[in-house]
Amino acid sequence: MAYQHRFVNDQASDLTLGKIVCVGRNYADHAKELNNPIPTEPMLFIKPATAAVELERPFSIPAELGSVHFETEMSVLIGSKLTSASEDQVKKSIIGVGVGLDLTLRDLQDALKSKGHPWEKAKSFDGACPLSAFVSPEKVGDLQDVQIRLSVNGEIRQDGNSAYMLNKVIPLICYISQFFTLEPGDVVMTGTPAGVGPIHQGDQIQVELVGVLSAQTSVLG
Repeated sequence: MAYQHRFVNDQASDLTLGKIVCVGRNYADHAKELNNPIPTEPMLFIKPATAAVELERPFSIPAELGSVHFETEMSVLIGSKLTSASEDQVKKSIIGVGVGLDLTLRDLQDALKSKGHPWEKAKSFDGACPLSAFVSPEKVGDLQDVQIRLSVNGEIRQDGNSAYMLNKVIPLICYISQFFTLEPGDVVMTGTPAGVGPIHQGDQIQVELVGVLSAQTSVLG
């Protein structure tokens, strides 16, 4: 089934997903846990629309390609075109907030990085971005005070707050729009806090924007 944006009331959106713009190492503690330098400006990469699947449905992972890691992130749904946008334009354009997984083929990514090659094969494969249903931004309130949590088989593995982002959400989207025009239906993934790790076939997963939304899913196997 092709991915379609949804809101928590099960109402489908008529917006079509074009691309998913992600930011790497947006939390210092995550950069440190992978022994990566902390970037001095946003590190951007793109996942295609074919990477998106519904988070609330069981999803598959390409385990035959090596270790698959979860990275839990607050996601933002864009509702109007943004090119070199101001902060006010960005605020008005956000029509949904959710949570997503930036699935990463970690062994493959490490191999690509060691050769100085791009990461796309490790980050942008089919199904690499399970996305939850969205809530309106009014239900979230302060985007820089959201607790982002992931549990695997009942054990909390990630539990961080958006207050610790190196690049805050609104300025981040302004920055993105200087390089990539954001179209209605595009999604911005805002980076992951520390605690990333592998998932396996059969795992039961719960992801939360604490007090805002919660979604349960599983890894097929």
